[in-house]
Amino acid sequence: MAKHKKQPKFRYTLIDEMCASPTEPLPEAWQRTELTAMWDGLAQIECGQHPDKFDWGIVTDCINFSIQLTRMGETQDLDGLLDDAMQVVGQAGHRYKAGQPMRLSGPGMQTVRAVLEDYAQVIAVLPARTMIRCHRLTERRVIEILKGMKLSKYEPVESV
Repeated sequence: MAKHKKQPKFRYTLIDEMCASPTEPLPEAWQRTELTAMWDGLAQIECGQHPDKFDWGIVTDCINFSIQLTRMGETQDLDGLLDDAMQVVGQAGHRYKAGQPMRLSGPGMQTVRAVLEDYAQVIAVLPARTMIRCHRLTERRVIEILKGMKLSKYEPVESV
């Protein structure tokens, strides 16, 4: 009997995307939940006693969403902060894997905070359908990267 490869379970489907509002932003409760987790994760990394992979993952996800929105043409990275923010959180993740505290440098904190502040403003105005598409494409891009596929930061990922 042949073994079947386990397919990743995606949080959002194309149906979720198509059912989302093409004109109204995400519901306020959804935005609040996402932003609260994002700011809590950043606060833990900045000054919490034991920031962990969950805190790092939430912050990294929001940076990845910002990158995806840029790739989709919904936002622009005029200051080049997205690459810097990704590098900073990547370094924090490597330190954590090496058994060191997960922390950001002073300039790194400012960079990450600026990207997250921009993201918070964007989700308040972009249509829910756009945001769910962003989440779907980001999820697929991250899975491909984790599988070892090398993608440029602005290379499109085929939608599934």
